[in-house]
Amino acid sequence: MRSDAIVIGAGIIGAACAHALARSGLSVTVIEEKAAASGTSGQGEGNLLVSDKGPGAELELARYSLGLWDEIEDQLRERLPRGFGSMEYERKGGLVVATTADGAAPLLRFAEDQQQAGVDARPIDHDQALELEPHVNPEITAAVHYPEDAQVQPVIATEALLAAARSHGARTIFGERVIGSVRGADDKIIGVRTTAGVRRAELVVLACGPWAADVAESLGTWIPVRPRRGVILVTTRMPHRIFHKVYDADYVGAVESDDQDLQTSSVIESTAAGTVLVGSSRRQSGFDTALDLPSVREIARKAVRIFPFLAEAAVMRVYGGFRPFMPDHLPVIGPDPRIDGLWHAGGHEGAGIGLSLGTAEMLTDLIMGRRPAIDHTPFDPARPSLLEGAAR
Repeated sequence: MRSDAIVIGAGIIGAACAHALARSGLSVTVIEEKAAASGTSGQGEGNLLVSDKGPGAELELARYSLGLWDEIEDQLRERLPRGFGSMEYERKGGLVVATTADGAAPLLRFAEDQQQAGVDARPIDHDQALELEPHVNPEITAAVHYPEDAQVQPVIATEALLAAARSHGARTIFGERVIGSVRGADDKIIGVRTTAGVRRAELVVLACGPWAADVAESLGTWIPVRPRRGVILVTTRMPHRIFHKVYDADYVGAVESDDQDLQTSSVIESTAAGTVLVGSSRRQSGFDTALDLPSVREIARKAVRIFPFLAEAAVMRVYGGFRPFMPDHLPVIGPDPRIDGLWHAGGHEGAGIGLSLGTAEMLTDLIMGRRPAIDHTPFDPARPSLLEGAAR
């Protein structure tokens, strides 16, 4: 059976792309080697953030995508099976704090730059910070409130988008690995070879996160994505004492850094189940899955500095995931410059949950010949910063 589009990958980016393409009238097949959200999407916190992004293209995509998240549950409600679980979407807001004298001024300057770009970034005084988070360390030196920051349960959201795509006629195939491309007489891609055979389509979307480089190579092209590992701690259930997404000002620097060595910063929030998620770390170490004890220690130490009561909390689980890191810190969204018919949607690093809906709409608009709602050129796979790397 031939499809209009094959989407490789059933994480949240692939699921969102499948849903947007199917909603636009294309017949879609999603191919996933393992299970839905079995990679990056199932190993993160579900952040939907504007607070960690400075002025520029990624912030514009984040704000566009966040507007789509505000509408998605109503949009999907009639498409999901009866009794389908809530995506736990919550615009809980974020609180970014500085815990040192040296960190206060950079945090406030960053917020001022974001305000100029249209972000609702509200510097607040010490007493206001304690009103928002009564259990935060009273020795914080600066705080900024971001009412736009939100949260979603990423596995449920991925499953919901896939279910909605199926309601529009899409197919999902699990347990098959893509191992090559099928080309037409003009060398245009007309399908993929998988471990189960050949599947044909008019176009192929590569949306498999940190594994995209290997899959791209099997298809005959190149993309400079590489894995950047992160670790998250999960506490046992406790009374609800954290009301926003709270993180320290070091987080922005860790996100934007190219350093391959270990970096940690505190990102702390409560879940609907009563646990507390405590992150995060960043380290480039390939696909190494060994327990990263130095990261665990540093994450815990920094979390206690923000919420001292966490010193008494019990950690019931530690898990790690791989984020798709791009050397110029921007996703790739659009047509491959080397293979006609191949499209990219990836390289979002730790922001993929939040950027997924905007990415899917942008990609679908480009495929359908429509003008995207925001400028797509900074995300073009043919941008100079990526082609220069390919030449080397």
